[in-house]
Amino acid sequence: MYKNSRMSGLRFLLVTVLNALITVVELIGGLLSGSLALLSDAFHNLGDSASVVLAYVASRIGLKNSNTSKTFGYRRAEIISAFVNSVFLIVVSVFLIIESAHRILNPEPVNGGIMLIVAIVGTLANFVSALLLSRGAKNNLNIKATYLHILSDAMSSFGIIIGAIIIQIWHINIVDPIVTILVSGYIMWETWPVLKEAINILMQAAPNLDFEAMKHDMLKEPGVVNVHHIHAWQIDENRIMFSAHINLNDQLLSDVEPIYRHLENLLQKKYHVDHVTLQAEVFRGKSNELFTRDRHDI
Repeated sequence: MYKNSRMSGLRFLLVTVLNALITVVELIGGLLSGSLALLSDAFHNLGDSASVVLAYVASRIGLKNSNTSKTFGYRRAEIISAFVNSVFLIVVSVFLIIESAHRILNPEPVNGGIMLIVAIVGTLANFVSALLLSRGAKNNLNIKATYLHILSDAMSSFGIIIGAIIIQIWHINIVDPIVTILVSGYIMWETWPVLKEAINILMQAAPNLDFEAMKHDMLKEPGVVNVHHIHAWQIDENRIMFSAHINLNDQLLSDVEPIYRHLENLLQKKYHVDHVTLQAEVFRGKSNELFTRDRHDI
């Protein structure tokens, strides 16, 4: 059920090199032109380079097999990477909005010509980088966070192009910080869902499952009297873990195993659960509700 979305090391290397080059070009261009938007984009690209390296390292760690100290494996490394990248992007965006507000109150001259040339180069390079990461971003939160880094910079560079044209033609320098604010706001808007999902996974929040429907379907299995003490969480964005206590009629253990197999098959096929753990009981918890807590939860 886990979808393979691994990225090749070559693609990660190409994206890293592209972003490093963009960073250098935009830093020089921003200093020469006096453009805060270019400098902000340069810092974004610097963060992108770091995020690409972090994403690649995390993806390699995630390939390691489970062992006695990490019984679920190392896939959470990629979720941590997504979390770190998202937090960094939001913090940088907030900082740039504050700096832009200061620049609006204290306008500075901007060389629109240099700003335009550098922004065009940055836009093209960022779109190429985004294209290289697009396939892996579909089913991998780690790569998706990095992809959003790159795509946000591509949009940022495109916005800078528009701002540079306005400055070059009409000499309205205040456009530069305004573009920076708009782009930073857009980046925060796109990053927040990734950050939220990463936090939910790290906090072992329950995935989006219809637990009442699951219980209803499980009770259809002959011999199942009650379902209670349910827990569900995610190892990563693709794999759901599920555990529950089920009350059965008093019977031989060999008669219980087919019930286990049927329930596991139901939960895996209908609810896309990857790992199912069931605990059979006869009288204990027979009248408990789905999420009734007992002393073992404390």
